Amino acid sequence: MSWDPKRRSKKQGYHHGNLREALIGAALDLIGEKGPSGFTFAEAARVAGVSPAAPYRHFRDRDALMAEAAREGFEVFARGLEAAWAEGRPDVRTAFERMGRAYLAFAREEPAYFAAMFESGLSLADYPELRVAGDRAFGVLRAACEIVTAGMPEGVRPPAQMMALHIWALSHGISALFARGDKARRSIPMEPEDLLDAAVLIYLDGLTPKP
Repeated sequence: MSWDPKRRSKKQGYHHGNLREALIGAALDLIGEKGPSGFTFAEAARVAGVSPAAPYRHFRDRDALMAEAAREGFEVFARGLEAAWAEGRPDVRTAFERMGRAYLAFAREEPAYFAAMFESGLSLADYPELRVAGDRAFGVLRAACEIVTAGMPEGVRPPAQMMALHIWALSHGISALFARGDKARRSIPMEPEDLLDAAVLIYLDGLTPKP
C-alpha cells in the first residue's frame, strides 16, 4: 500500500516557508542512511541546505527534531492502519489480517519513520505529543481487537488490551526479523505476510472454543 503520497520528497532542500518540513525530511534521510543515532543536528541542517543555526528556529535540539519525525511517523502509521481496518469490512477477520499486513508494509516501505518511532530511545515523558501519537496508532489496533473479541463467548473472551498487545508483539517481531537487508539477516523460508497470517490464524483459532 502507499502510505503517504504527499510525503516530502528526498533531498528537497529548503525553500522559503518550509524550513521545518525540510529539516524533518533531512532527518528522515539521515535516519535512513545512518540510523536514528548516527547523525548530528548540524548534519540535518547541512542536508536541508541551511545554516547550522537555522534549525533552532523550530527545534531546541536534535532530540526535538527526532521526536517530531517520530510523531509524524505515528500519525502516518495510524492513518494507514485505519484505512486497512476499514471499519471491519467486509468481515472482521479479513480486515484484521489486512491491518497486520499494513503493519509489515509500513515497516518495509517507511524504514526511516519506523526507526524514528521505535529505535530513537526518546523519553515519552519529555515528549508527551509523541506518546499521544503512539497511543492513537495503538488505539486503532485495540479498537479492532474490541470488535473481534466481542464476538467470542464471554467465558473465553480475552481482554482486548491484552489481545492488542499480543498482535502488536507478533507484528513488530516479524517486522524486525525481516528488517535487515544485509547478509546478517537469517534466511527465513516464508514471506513475512504469510508468517504473520499464519501466526494470527493460530492465535485466533486458539481463542475459539472447541466443541
